[in-house]
Amino acid sequence: ALVLSVLVRTFLVQAFYVPSESMMDTLQDNDRIIVSKVATKATGVHRGDVVVFHDPGTWLGEGFDNPYDTTVGHILQFIGIVPANSGKDLVKRVIGMGGDTVECCDNQGRIMVNGKGIDEPYVKDGVGTAQVDFKVLVPEGKVFVMGDNRGNSEDSRFHLDQDNGMVPLEDIVGRVALRVWPPDRIGGI
Repeated sequence: ALVLSVLVRTFLVQAFYVPSESMMDTLQDNDRIIVSKVATKATGVHRGDVVVFHDPGTWLGEGFDNPYDTTVGHILQFIGIVPANSGKDLVKRVIGMGGDTVECCDNQGRIMVNGKGIDEPYVKDGVGTAQVDFKVLVPEGKVFVMGDNRGNSEDSRFHLDQDNGMVPLEDIVGRVALRVWPPDRIGGI
């Protein structure tokens, strides 16, 4: 059973918990989510996907508290019994893919991708996007990511000094497929 659990976690799906409010209202602080690794490898990453990825630099900074940062917690994470979060993983939405030009903002305050304002119904109500002016070209093999709670998300916009805020595709663990906790929020993304 332990071998099967490790194999499933390594190749198919993995559980994570959401450590912040940066993806509200799509994901809440302390939600538990299931990430599909196999679907991501089979079909790739697309604009609009919510993904978990390894910190591409020093985005997290100091002070992140991992509730499973104990010896037993590490073993349970490895087996897959509790959600993994090594303190080096983030969850955000893909806004720009390789070859896209992403910039802030059009005259309606919307993010522009390839010169056109995009409608983003998932952005938290009452929160604008124009905290940072930017215009970047996303290189092949990388993505530009943003949180849905734009006023409370340290995303690509705030890390333009580190590789223009880009996240390498190889750092993406997988796409978020399900919310599994709390029970009243179980469902797809």
